[in-house]
Amino acid sequence: MKTETSTLAQSLQTSTPRLKKSERGYTADMEGYMIIFLVVCFIVIAFVLGLRDKYNARKYLLGKLIKNYGNPPARQYKADDLDHVTGYFKNHPEDAQIDDITWNDLGMDGVYKRLNYCLSAAGEEYLYYLLRSPRQEDDFKSFEDQVTFLQENDEDRRKIQTIFWETGNNSRYSIYDYIDYLENISGTGNTRHFVMIALILAAIGFCFVNFALGFIALAILMLVQIVSYFRIKSDITPYLVTYGYVMRVIKSIDKFSGIRAEVFSEDIRELNAISKEFSSFRAGSSILLTSAQTNSSGNPVDLLLDYIRMVTHIDLIKFNQMYKQLMAKRDRLDKILEITGRIEAEVSVACFRASFENGYSIPEFTGDSYVAKDLIHPLIDGAVANTIEAKAGVLLTGSNASGKSTFLKTCAINTILAQSIHTVLGTRYAAPFYRIYSSMALKDDISMGESYYIVEIKSIKRIVDKSKTPGNKVLCFVDEVLRGTNTVERIAASTQILKSLAENGVQCFAATHDIELTALLKDIYEIYHFEGDVTDNDVKFDYKLKEGPATTRNAIMLLKVLGYDENIVENAQKMADGFLEFGSWEQSTC
Repeated sequence: MKTETSTLAQSLQTSTPRLKKSERGYTADMEGYMIIFLVVCFIVIAFVLGLRDKYNARKYLLGKLIKNYGNPPARQYKADDLDHVTGYFKNHPEDAQIDDITWNDLGMDGVYKRLNYCLSAAGEEYLYYLLRSPRQEDDFKSFEDQVTFLQENDEDRRKIQTIFWETGNNSRYSIYDYIDYLENISGTGNTRHFVMIALILAAIGFCFVNFALGFIALAILMLVQIVSYFRIKSDITPYLVTYGYVMRVIKSIDKFSGIRAEVFSEDIRELNAISKEFSSFRAGSSILLTSAQTNSSGNPVDLLLDYIRMVTHIDLIKFNQMYKQLMAKRDRLDKILEITGRIEAEVSVACFRASFENGYSIPEFTGDSYVAKDLIHPLIDGAVANTIEAKAGVLLTGSNASGKSTFLKTCAINTILAQSIHTVLGTRYAAPFYRIYSSMALKDDISMGESYYIVEIKSIKRIVDKSKTPGNKVLCFVDEVLRGTNTVERIAASTQILKSLAENGVQCFAATHDIELTALLKDIYEIYHFEGDVTDNDVKFDYKLKEGPATTRNAIMLLKVLGYDENIVENAQKMADGFLEFGSWEQSTC
């Protein structure tokens, strides 16, 4: 009996540990499965939340596009928001483009902002190029057909805007800047990377022959790879922004296939053909470009792949392959940016027109006269409309603050709009094609040691020189001719310069305070003026253009309106009246 009891006790003692061990194994397995389950759940949840956020963002965008259509752009610009917009323009120089002096004189940055409804960098850059490159012949048919379609088909317009929203912006720099920088990259060969991968595989294989030596060799190779990886990756990281933007632009081409409009069919066919040329560029790009660069939803798997990238350098290898393809197809990428940029610029024009409903017209390019009816300035709320018809140049006189400079800018800006976006803010515009220049808001150049007068005569000289080169007629706008020098020489020099411009076929719109010029140039220039009504306590202007020279002066009366001492005002008026009567300041001195 004792023997049986002892045997049973030993059996229980030996079986009990085995049961506990089995339970521990089961528990460990369950913990492992739970961890895997939680990781999978995390990935799925992240993916679903990413889709939800993208859906909500798209829904918000569509609501905003519907609500804001027909209104001015609501965008608030930061200091560096326009740094990149010159990229396409600088890389596509043409004759008769708007030069920097004219662009700044007319405040065209403000006009660009008023016109800019773009959501992608390509659209913003092409729109800027469009405004600075007035066409020199009437080839607007396709442009007008596409803009009209966008005006009349709200749903298609919003589909296209959504595509560009998903493409987004590159950064504060133009993609052309990055591509130029890419040319300076050295060491883009993959031989070294392939050799290191081969050595790592050899070390792994050697582990089965001599584990200790194989493992040491593998560890050293992996350490070398990781150290060199961070060094090389830091050099190429700035350029990944470019790669990511190029990828988004190329991927957007697929979405254009959903636009069934005949007016865009040729553009879409060309985009699809170019996209196929970039198929190898796209293939495997996710190895290099994380979700941050491609602007897609988050993907936690990238964190796991980072370790593989560090050891194998597969993303660096792909970078070099994409680099060679990008450099070889720069002209094709440029064509993609041209077509997509133009389409979004046309969207902006459609939105711009809607914001001036019944206040714009399509220009007519005909005749040799400048005919403009009810022109307004795009940046002035409640602007007074003016009409002018001039076969020759125009000499504009009038009171201070009566509207001369604004009128010149209104004419110049609308001429640029007519020849760039085929849109005029007025009820009619009929004129030939011009090369457009101005000399208005000049400043002395301290850095060059040049006075205002030197800067001014250089500015006008460039217009004289341009008039002697082949091309369309030059239309120029000059505010206060030669204001930087004394009266006698100013009138004499201004007369001869304005005569010379007319003799060289230039149609010049010039504003001046020198009434004498109207008598000296009345046979060459058409004379118009603005005037105001100055009372003892106020000054009122109707800002309406009138024919003939100005008959009133208000500079001294404005002193009184602004509260100057009465003695200053009265004595100044007596001096002016005395000079007009006697022709001498000595006889009019008070």
